[in-house]
Amino acid sequence: MGVREEPRVGPPELVLEELMEFRQSHARMIPGPVSTGLPDARLNTVQCYRVPMTTTTTRTSRSTVQDLAYVAVFAALIIVLAFVAIPLGAAGVPIVLQNAAIVLAGLVLGGRRGFLVAALVLFLGLIGLPVLAGGRTTLAALAGPTVGYLVGYLVSAGVAGAIAYRAPARNRGAQVMWFTGAAAVGLLLQYFFGALGLVWRAGLSLGESIIAQGAFLIPDAAKFAVMVVIALGIHAAFPDLLSRRK
Repeated sequence: MGVREEPRVGPPELVLEELMEFRQSHARMIPGPVSTGLPDARLNTVQCYRVPMTTTTTRTSRSTVQDLAYVAVFAALIIVLAFVAIPLGAAGVPIVLQNAAIVLAGLVLGGRRGFLVAALVLFLGLIGLPVLAGGRTTLAALAGPTVGYLVGYLVSAGVAGAIAYRAPARNRGAQVMWFTGAAAVGLLLQYFFGALGLVWRAGLSLGESIIAQGAFLIPDAAKFAVMVVIALGIHAAFPDLLSRRK
């Protein structure tokens, strides 16, 4: 009878190298650890290839879902506030809570998500939903004297959010200053684009359009001050929002 030869096994270093190559090329096919017979330190080295990719993908998906939820909630809030309006002023532009809520979205969610909130609201109005003050659609507003404020909504939400999110996440005093400045800039941007719209659609001069908005300054300042307080309260309750820097 012949003597059966045992299969030859190379040095541990060679086995480790071959196993690592196999692990990389079949990472999606091997869900669990691979027994190598080598010390734990080497085994952990082999097992580490798949974990970072899976963790990163999970975190990205979770963050995207949260962003979509935030945008949808604030868009719904702004649409509801569209039905709260007080007619005032010679140009027929009503006092509304909606313009303040637009900036609130930026203060709470940051520039990118705040801009998306405003864009979503206006898009829904483009397809015929009554999302603007007085139950109007975006299409109706585009043909009227308030067309400039639509642009102001988009710009003010993005800019105010970008400014607010420069505030330190856990410094209350700095947050008050940054948020107040962000809200003021947002209001001025809405006035600026609104004035341009009045010049274009209402036939007013630039000076007349600025004067026409004077009746809104005090109530708007009060509304925006309230939005700053609300935004600060939300960030105090959820300090991680500022940490994400959106």
